[in-house]
Amino acid sequence: MSYKTILVHVDDSRNVNTRIELAARLAMTEQAHLIGVALTGVSRFLYETIAADASGLNIEPYLEMLRQRAEQALIPFENIAQRIGVPSIEKRLTDNEAADGLSVQARYSDLIVLGQYDPDGNAPPSYVNLPEYVAMNSGCPMLIVPHGGTFGNVGERVLIAWNGSVEASKAVRSALPLLRRAKIVEVAVFNPESQAISHGDQPGDDIATYLARHNIKVDVMQEKTNIDVGEALLSLAANLNSDLLVMGCYGRSRFREMLLGGATRTVLTSMTVPVMMAH
Repeated sequence: MSYKTILVHVDDSRNVNTRIELAARLAMTEQAHLIGVALTGVSRFLYETIAADASGLNIEPYLEMLRQRAEQALIPFENIAQRIGVPSIEKRLTDNEAADGLSVQARYSDLIVLGQYDPDGNAPPSYVNLPEYVAMNSGCPMLIVPHGGTFGNVGERVLIAWNGSVEASKAVRSALPLLRRAKIVEVAVFNPESQAISHGDQPGDDIATYLARHNIKVDVMQEKTNIDVGEALLSLAANLNSDLLVMGCYGRSRFREMLLGGATRTVLTSMTVPVMMAH
């Protein structure tokens, strides 16, 4: 398995260049086609409504302004991808809101690179649940980049959060191209006695065996915690100097509200390293 098509969300947020550079380096390593997607932020349903409206309402100047803003965001994407030497790049400007537009396009990609919501930035409030929505509506694994910091060597020291779930299993399989190149892969199993049915006799052994068949050697750690598992996971990642966290995305969508597991919400809010998630 390898990544052949990587999608990266491009906007005018303050740390977007870090996100683009990470996606571009990964595309360069994988020799993948890299697509930068900028969206106008206006729902496609509004366009359809306006097209059918006979009242003469003209919002084209406003829409054109949004398109120009999206086009400007694609300029650094192209510059960064060319500087890094990505062999195959594509710019896309999409007339749609981010959640729906990215979810649809991610269905034709092997990986989508998104940014963590920055509460102090200029992202619209709808971006608060963007990663979760895309995970649960695209079927595509995500690499989420924190809104602060720089990340030069992502994937050298990987920490896997393992609980035996379908979501965690999908996240691990999605991360295989990165895990094969990692120098250190560590698996953390938190409070395994509370989920014995998911782990077998020796929690962590089954996933270690699975990865060993892919020539990936791992160290398994059984951790006990009385605090939120997400907080414990981020603390462990910091102690281990991990530069990538791999975990499942737990939750479901209902109309547009996200109902997520505590660990998922904590990590997405407080993450300090890039996180590979799948649902």
